Parts: sequence; C-alpha cells; structure tokens
Amino acid sequence: MSMSDPVDNTRLIYSTSQGSICPGCAQSVDSCACRQIKKISIPKTDGKPSLRYETKGRKGKGVTLISGLPLSEADLWGLVKKLKQRLGTGGSVKGYALELQGDHREQVAQELRKLGFAVK
Repeated sequence: MSMSDPVDNTRLIYSTSQGSICPGCAQSVDSCACRQIKKISIPKTDGKPSLRYETKGRKGKGVTLISGLPLSEADLWGLVKKLKQRLGTGGSVKGYALELQGDHREQVAQELRKLGFAVK
C-alpha cells in the first residue's frame, strides 16, 4: 500500500454541529433511524421465556435473567418497570434480556404466567 492509495476506514463519532453520531446510520443520535427501529422490532424467539440466576461477573451479586421474551424493547422496558415495582428491586433491560437484582425466579415465573407466557 502506497501513500497515493488513501484508505478511508475512519468513521465520524462526534460533530460539533450535530453532537454524537450513530455508528450504524451516520445520523445524529437525536435523529437516528436504527435506534427507532430497534425500539419497535421484536426478536425471533421460541416464545418461551427462560429464567436463570447468575452471579458471574457481578462481584458476587446475583441477578435473575429473563430472556426469550417475544417483546419489543419498548415493551420490555414496560415489563421490567412492572416487575421492579411488584418485587421491590432494581433492574434493567440489556440486549432483549431483563435483569432483576436478586433471586426472584419463582415470583417472576408466576408474574409471567399471569401475563400468558409459558415459562421454561
């Protein structure tokens, strides 16, 4: 490769006029199209949520993981809010999986069954 062959493998991540730039669609974060699509898209799953308790990588603190729900990201945020209020704990959504602080597998299974999901 010589100096006359320019290779443009850089991407803009911040612009003083637009602010932060989305790496997926190269638009400003405020007008990003791919984030809007992610909020309404539903992942392909078998429709049966799975529950597990995990402590790995969390300094001994355990979390209940709920994955495999056929819900969009916006619906997952609504569900995690409801579960957090019902169980009196903290939690979040990470990559189409719900994380609730503590071991709440039995209570979560009951709540999901009330909502019509067949839990593994």
